[in-house]
Amino acid sequence: MIGVDVLDEVFIKNGLIVAFLTVGLMLFLADWISKIFNKRVPGVAIAILVALVMAYFGGDKGISNHSFFSGMALLGGAMFRDFTIVATAMGANLSELRKTGVPGIISLFIGVTVTFFVGGSIGYAMGYTDAVSFATIGAGACTYIVGPITGAAIGASSDLIAISIAAGVVKTIFVTIITPLVAKKIELDNPCTAMIFGGMIGTTSGVAAGLAATDPKLVPYGALTATFYTGIGVLLCPSVFYLLMVYLL
Repeated sequence: MIGVDVLDEVFIKNGLIVAFLTVGLMLFLADWISKIFNKRVPGVAIAILVALVMAYFGGDKGISNHSFFSGMALLGGAMFRDFTIVATAMGANLSELRKTGVPGIISLFIGVTVTFFVGGSIGYAMGYTDAVSFATIGAGACTYIVGPITGAAIGASSDLIAISIAAGVVKTIFVTIITPLVAKKIELDNPCTAMIFGGMIGTTSGVAAGLAATDPKLVPYGALTATFYTGIGVLLCPSVFYLLMVYLL
């Protein structure tokens, strides 16, 4: 019988492989559960929820705190995240990108602006009435990447940054679940609308997961504009929007 120490050593030495295997099993089980609900809840949404619960109980570094799953730190790191975004965008057709044109660009700025002020207003209603709080929470509502970047740039506290990340995560989960449910009603069935959708919504992971549950062929288009959304949010939230809130508040 193989001892626990031997298994522990094998898992640590092959951490990245174990991480891929774990994620693969999670996605498989999530898809199986999704079929039980007739695909009304996307498998990717279930997988994200399970992953968030595991991360919460795992500790400050998620389940990578446990030696068996140490490879998760690498798999979930910035390198693989950026590689995935680039690889996803490579699947887009340039001719389809050109068709979107001005509407796609406009959707980016409308999406960032509306989300920032809606998110910031919710925070304001909850008692976070100063400019730093408004900007940090509003930026978090854009994405959980824009939030902490904005907070760090304007001197927000760690508590505010945590709230901004939480807002972005909630948005990601909501977009993941709701996208396949409303896709037919909003005619989200072609590259052009997918790009506008990605520009309006923004959260790359949520848009990609939602479109994957709707039509995998649309993922590169939505993910591409959603990535630009993040970039625009990082530029506008800690500068133009923050200064505007300093003036208004």
